[in-house]
Amino acid sequence: MLDRRSFVAAGVAGVAGSAMGMGNQLGDPQGQSPWPRKSDNTGNTFTLDYAPHFGMFSHHAGEDPVDQIDFMAEAGFRSIEDNGMRGRSIEEQQRIADALERHDMRMGVFVMNMDGAWRPSLTTGTEDERQRFVQNARDSIEVAKRVNANWITVVPGKVAEGIPEAVQTANVVESLKQAAGVLEEHDITMVCEPLNWRDHHGLFLRFTPQSIAIMNAVDSPSCKILQDIYHQQASEGNLIDHMNAAWDLIPYFQVGDNPGRREPGTGEINYTNVFKHMNERGCDAIIGMEHGKSIGGKEGEVALIEAYHNVDPA
Repeated sequence: MLDRRSFVAAGVAGVAGSAMGMGNQLGDPQGQSPWPRKSDNTGNTFTLDYAPHFGMFSHHAGEDPVDQIDFMAEAGFRSIEDNGMRGRSIEEQQRIADALERHDMRMGVFVMNMDGAWRPSLTTGTEDERQRFVQNARDSIEVAKRVNANWITVVPGKVAEGIPEAVQTANVVESLKQAAGVLEEHDITMVCEPLNWRDHHGLFLRFTPQSIAIMNAVDSPSCKILQDIYHQQASEGNLIDHMNAAWDLIPYFQVGDNPGRREPGTGEINYTNVFKHMNERGCDAIIGMEHGKSIGGKEGEVALIEAYHNVDPA
């Protein structure tokens, strides 16, 4: 079997030199890693805990998820996320869990609802929709335990036409309360994600103040906010102030530059300042890399890693 370190080093050797800023920085002082490492005392490549998803490094690591985890770990990432985890076989879930444990990596979010990320629609208040949502919470527990996941993504669904907004909010709160009650004893947290209307028109949850009000009404450790900075830039901007307002309710972040939803440095968001602020606040949350790449092939994968080095707090 090909040695993992040799595999990664060989895979990047032909393209690493062309990635912006990499140049002669490749390799740590002991020559053990093909990626630059910080000269601090943490032993970590990155200050913050960025989490790639499967497929981001398939040109280097191939299609097998365990090989991809091995590559991510070698590149210095300490977590992953996988929206589709519930759809994987039990055998594959266990293989992923074993690989994460071997590398001392954390499992980030997966999507709770098997019938689509924004189904059922909790705004309607119908008993059928509510029970489907609560059952999805129950069905996610064993998956979360198997892969050692503490967070699962939920979206309350679409705006319900003809129902007053205050009533829709009350319907959402009640459904979230019931699902949270199922998850609390297992220390699993639903993270509710506001989404922008440019990409997902008509969805109910959009804004940080709206999210804060709903979380306060649910009042459960198992129901918090997933703050996706890409979506919030498109919906409301004022990123740091909104982040500060909801800080104690946000256990999980996702990122992507805007417009384009690609790696930091490809759009208008000043991720250097955003990440610096998060680090100064003591952020230890997973930061999911829920975006695409601006460059294809192996070169794009190396450029992706370098983009995070460029904005990671020193």
